[in-house]
Amino acid sequence: MKDKGRKELTRAEEQLMQILWKIERGFVNDILEHFPDPKPAYNTVSTIVRILEKKKFVSYHAFGRAHQYYALISREEYTKMFMSRFMKGYFSNSYKEMVSFFTRDKNISISDLEEIRKIMDDEIKKQKGK
Repeated sequence: MKDKGRKELTRAEEQLMQILWKIERGFVNDILEHFPDPKPAYNTVSTIVRILEKKKFVSYHAFGRAHQYYALISREEYTKMFMSRFMKGYFSNSYKEMVSFFTRDKNISISDLEEIRKIMDDEIKKQKGK
């Protein structure tokens, strides 16, 4: 998947994108309404939206001087882009290394590990059946 030269999002930008993916379209006030308390200032949200526009994550429809914003990239596309960078940066692009790392994590319960194994077994059967 090509990320069209898009840069990674900051935590604040990602939080705003999560809201925009949820509401699909919105003016700054609509986006602001969905932030948890304490809510950021209107100007802060407006600035973040404009940064996201420059980064080509967001565009808008103009209604006079007001802008209704919408995402140019889906949550799924961003997740793939983020995970690709994450895999390259932390696991040498090796799924085996990543799975090995997480299965050794003491915070993962046996039931979660069993569920993960079932998901993997199901996917193996599906791919072998092709």
